[in-house]
Amino acid sequence: MTSLAKIAAVVAVLLTGNAVECIAAEPAPIVVEIESPLDSPHPLQGYLRHTGVAGPSPAVVLLHSCNGNWRRLDERWGKRIASWGYAALTVDSFGPRGIKSCGDKYPNDLAADAYRALNFLVRDPAIDPARVAVLGFAQGGRMALMSVEHGFTEQTSPNKFRAAIAFYPPCHGFKGDMTVPTLVLIGELDDWSLATECRNMVDGRNDWGISRQKDQGVPIKLIVYPGAYHAFDAQGLTTPMQLLGHHLEYNPSATDQSIGAVREFLKAQIGGN
Repeated sequence: MTSLAKIAAVVAVLLTGNAVECIAAEPAPIVVEIESPLDSPHPLQGYLRHTGVAGPSPAVVLLHSCNGNWRRLDERWGKRIASWGYAALTVDSFGPRGIKSCGDKYPNDLAADAYRALNFLVRDPAIDPARVAVLGFAQGGRMALMSVEHGFTEQTSPNKFRAAIAFYPPCHGFKGDMTVPTLVLIGELDDWSLATECRNMVDGRNDWGISRQKDQGVPIKLIVYPGAYHAFDAQGLTTPMQLLGHHLEYNPSATDQSIGAVREFLKAQIGGN
């Protein structure tokens, strides 16, 4: 962290309470350059939160939805996950590419962003490279699933994720042939990412009726929340809204349950508190 950033962090703490206690309890995120501009035409950046705990820690890569608000995702989930004892790296997939929102065309290399972030983390001595999970939301959830399903994306990376979590991902097209334990959380009333399609994926059926064999892939845990819509964990949606013809609404009960499910899953798969 630069000296200027440190001063800003201290000032912010002084305005909200005891500086020593707050800094110790909640390490501030730092903006990191995940790649050198010389290595990629669209070098990624992100918010990184270290745990402040001695020794290599487990970590989670967070992938935002098609609204592209990675800073808000860091505040909503990165901060929470870091408080559990995990380093959290929230990736900005849209900014370097000039993408603004869901309506923009996605480039073909977007699916590789999770592994680009993983390759950054494994070089950090504060991170245990054998205990990194990926967590995505909506389109980011789809990217998380692509990162751990048997196929080109997973096979071409020398580094591997140990677990995956996807919030309300579009599940169509997946056979569910996962390489690591995977958790999917979705609302029963989601009209953007359909719970039915995620059930088909868990059962090994894709949109073309092709089923995986029963002995293929690691089992997927699916949690469907009754009464919940798309983006049920976004507190800014206490007043429901329509986006591109789809219903978005915060659901406090589903959110609380999902927080517990994510924490339990991470602890079981990559350790932590």
